[in-house]
Amino acid sequence: MLEQIFNFSFLDKAASFSIVDILAALGVSFAVGLFIFFVYAKTFKGVMYSSSFGVSLIAMNMITTLVILTVSTNLIVSLGMVGALSIVRFRTVVKEPLDLVYLFWAITAGIIVGAGLIPMAIIGSVIIGLVLFIFVNRKMNDTPYVVVISCDGDESEAQAAYYVNQQTKKSVIKAKSVSKDGVELTIEVRLKESSSQFVNGVLEIDGVHSATLVSYNGEYYM
Repeated sequence: MLEQIFNFSFLDKAASFSIVDILAALGVSFAVGLFIFFVYAKTFKGVMYSSSFGVSLIAMNMITTLVILTVSTNLIVSLGMVGALSIVRFRTVVKEPLDLVYLFWAITAGIIVGAGLIPMAIIGSVIIGLVLFIFVNRKMNDTPYVVVISCDGDESEAQAAYYVNQQTKKSVIKAKSVSKDGVELTIEVRLKESSSQFVNGVLEIDGVHSATLVSYNGEYYM
């Protein structure tokens, strides 16, 4: 009777796992995750870099690999794990759309490594990394700006608009505010020269009181 009570069958199943295979899969998953982290660090376009997000890419890759290894060995465990994961809700807001690409990349690579398709995971990750290196860094040297110009009236407004049109690659008036004190223009621009020279040139126009240049990190077209 006591032998039946303490005869845990799951210990026999646990013994059937190959420790070498588990360590090898986790090692490959760590290497792929480290490559994803490297690509994320090199293609990050913002100012406030989040190192925790990069580390989470490595951990997510390895955890996914471990989950797939577990699921592939037992049908009952796989059904229970699907049910358990279905009740998990993630509340963290992803601000950058590109961050979703890295999250999905880490999860997909973990699934592929866990399934034993290691060459596919390595080759696919290298190709994806090259694509991100080429296209993410493509617009780094052409930063869009928004310039806010305060001027007296119609004459100074026309001069400021003409100067902006001549000194930029492209300019679009986004807003115009008129009051008794004067006119305020909000113009989206792409500069030909340095930002300081451009702002100083705007201030030299007669009737212009102030000029503010703000970096614009939104999407724009070539």
